[in-house]
Amino acid sequence: MAAPVLRRVWELVRRVDFATVPRRHRHKKKWAATEPKFTASQLALQNFDMTYSVQFGDLWPSIRVSLLSEQKYGALVNNFAARDHVSASLEQLNARDFVNEAITSWELEPEGGQSASTTPASWACSPNLRCFTFARGDVSRFSPARLGSQGVLDYYLMDAASLLPVLALGLQPGDTVLDLCAAPGGKTLALLQTGCCRHLAANDLSTSRTGRLQNVLHSYVPQGVRDVVRVTSWDGRKWGELEGDTYDRVLVDVPCTTDRHSLHEEENNIFKRSRKRERQMLPMLQMQLLAAGLLATKPGGYVVYSTCSLSHLQNEYVVQGTMELLANQYSIKVQVEDLTHFRKHFVETFYFFPSCQVGELVIPNLMANFGPMYFCKMRRLT
Repeated sequence: MAAPVLRRVWELVRRVDFATVPRRHRHKKKWAATEPKFTASQLALQNFDMTYSVQFGDLWPSIRVSLLSEQKYGALVNNFAARDHVSASLEQLNARDFVNEAITSWELEPEGGQSASTTPASWACSPNLRCFTFARGDVSRFSPARLGSQGVLDYYLMDAASLLPVLALGLQPGDTVLDLCAAPGGKTLALLQTGCCRHLAANDLSTSRTGRLQNVLHSYVPQGVRDVVRVTSWDGRKWGELEGDTYDRVLVDVPCTTDRHSLHEEENNIFKRSRKRERQMLPMLQMQLLAAGLLATKPGGYVVYSTCSLSHLQNEYVVQGTMELLANQYSIKVQVEDLTHFRKHFVETFYFFPSCQVGELVIPNLMANFGPMYFCKMRRLT
């Protein structure tokens, strides 16, 4: 109904004879040139102030100042290098392996009083991952990775919160794995570090971004291990049609507003005026990608959906909307897995938003300036 109305309004506007308008009422285009012009990062901050102040309430000022401050990193140990030597050198910097610390506490205090041997499979962490961070309040930085004796780089610097979706995926030995939106490659590298992938499909629509992914693989992974990886540049939204019911585990780390990047970088900033339509369509794209990832999963398999955005429109709403879509159009039932144990065991490293209805959200904090990182684990039941 709106379209005919807009057409009639446009026709009326075209019929107006602006020559009859008194000069003092005419709008001169050159006046518009004096209107304030904002950079994309400034537009992003304006957008966040309007939306996140409502979504997070009293927490937003703290999150805001953290987003605008220097990000904290973790060092993911490359298991294909001399990993014990690398770990020892990182420990000498007074960094701590937050993954093994959390898993050790997990094993000592099993959830619900259950023994480790009876813990549900959905609670399992992907194994063999080591990632070092500096303690809360310590703003030390890791030096760039160096080429080790094995001919590959010693460690990969990343937002340590980015490792949580990979840990939540809970890989098991012999799994077939799909990383649907793999570039630039940090999570793909982490998946390989587990030693569990019998086959790993790493996809990204952008060929330039898959080029970055290939560079990461060549810098960190020996040729023999790279043979289990298939890199593609397909449209991820069609993966359910291309390879449906195929994978044991699927990671869907979707394109999003990349909140921290949008506040600090003008290049490739989605808040540019020219990308407004693309930004508005993000939740729809995210739903399509998550649906494709679930359709590509075997019944009984697991999917982790993740973003580096604080927006509930890109996080919980996408998960809930996709589950409804699959139930209505495909009669596929999907179950959200409980990840509160992640919040419990990683609380010494990250700050978690306490009111996330579906999944978990790491929020930036000056004492531990990681994130944002949203992740939600699902199991395809049928």
